[in-house]
Amino acid sequence: MATIDDAPEDSPRSHPGLYTDLYELTMAQGYWSEGRDDSPATFDYFFRSNPFDGGYVIFAGLERLLDYLEGLSFGAEELEYLSDIGLSADFLESFADFEFTAEVCAPQPGEVIFPLEPVVRVHGSILEAQLIETALLNLLNFESLVATKASRMRQVAGDSKLIDFGLRRAQGYGGLQASRGAVIGGFDATSNCLAAFLDDLEASGTQAHSWIQSYDSELEAFRAYARTFPDSTILLVDTYDTLDSGVPNAIKVAKEMEAEGHRLKGIRLDSGDLAYLSKKARTMLDDAGLEYVKIAASNQLDEHVIRSLRAQEAPIDVFGVGTQLVTANDDPALDGVYKLSSFDGEHRIKLSENPEKINFPGLKQVWRLTDDNGQFYGDIVGLDGEFDGQSPTGRMYDPAHPTARNVSVDGYDAEPLLKPVMRDGARLLDRRTTQEITAYARERLAGLPAEHRRFENPHIYKVGLSERLLRARDEAMSAHQSDA
Repeated sequence: MATIDDAPEDSPRSHPGLYTDLYELTMAQGYWSEGRDDSPATFDYFFRSNPFDGGYVIFAGLERLLDYLEGLSFGAEELEYLSDIGLSADFLESFADFEFTAEVCAPQPGEVIFPLEPVVRVHGSILEAQLIETALLNLLNFESLVATKASRMRQVAGDSKLIDFGLRRAQGYGGLQASRGAVIGGFDATSNCLAAFLDDLEASGTQAHSWIQSYDSELEAFRAYARTFPDSTILLVDTYDTLDSGVPNAIKVAKEMEAEGHRLKGIRLDSGDLAYLSKKARTMLDDAGLEYVKIAASNQLDEHVIRSLRAQEAPIDVFGVGTQLVTANDDPALDGVYKLSSFDGEHRIKLSENPEKINFPGLKQVWRLTDDNGQFYGDIVGLDGEFDGQSPTGRMYDPAHPTARNVSVDGYDAEPLLKPVMRDGARLLDRRTTQEITAYARERLAGLPAEHRRFENPHIYKVGLSERLLRARDEAMSAHQSDA
């Protein structure tokens, strides 16, 4: 039986060492040739703004990243290719037995995270920490983006079932990550069979319009499908005329199924005015004594359309969401970045005319502060070990306006978010099922006050710097400005 490890040539799993941008490899050779390749360095992954004009992001993709790091290597074929494109033979010889050994610290998958704070910290040799930049950004940015989009849909869908229909519109193999991210964000099932197989997700699907068109009549097509799947039939009722043909024919088949000891599971609407059609269909089904038949809807749905349908009291039990979910069409990229914050024991900083693009120097930790009701108050970023294992004290300072915006952090419960998940090539994070990550994301999101979760003008969550980190940042900025 074929497995995901039997990867085709164009899959990242077939050549993990090449799943990167060329400049990561040219810099690696430069570090090596300059004798700097073993110098210790720290990089931080963070993002600068919330997508979808929202108030948070759901952290996803870490499991895939750790899988990648465990398998990162350079075989003979990869090394030959790198030689052909200009990297030196002496340098590539050192890659023949490459293993990733840096320490990776991160929150638990499913954590709620916010702009500017370090989300993943990588500390090791400059060569290996630099080398993984592209893959790390690729894996974390996309899955976190889709998980966040999905969580917004779950927020407004209530008890309705959510199914990912997006594989056909996804970005190639990214469809696997999209389906996983969708479930982490709160979806119940996916039409993507490979994702369902790999991650033990619920697979879901019915028929396309082509099934109905292939028969001489809609009624004949419905009967044939019901004969084939008598215990799981959902009929697509909008191929010809939803209310004059599709729903009446579905009712006929449902009654025939009842006579055979089976039940029609549902009907699906895939076009038209979904609020109007679902209400009319519900009345027709109920009048026929088919109150148990569910109504599913699809067709360019997103969180705003779902919220509107719910506000109109559309009797829709299942939402199938495709394009808007897996492409995050209204905000199709999380702006995550990966920046050097220390090198050879010294703080490093990147300056910019835009304050939000100035990174925080040094080896850092993030503490989440919670109030007496267990609600998140804010996150304080400080230097690693700054509070000696105790809860943060003093004040935290807005990075862009530290004098005008600073608040006391005394008296709050605090937990460190960045914990070792990989060290010396060994995975330290216990593998969790997608369902476990989903449950954790739901639990953590419940700790975020409602004003940060709302769609319109959400409150900006407090992310501040400790006094020591603020001082370290200002000193690093001053040093570089004086050198200019």
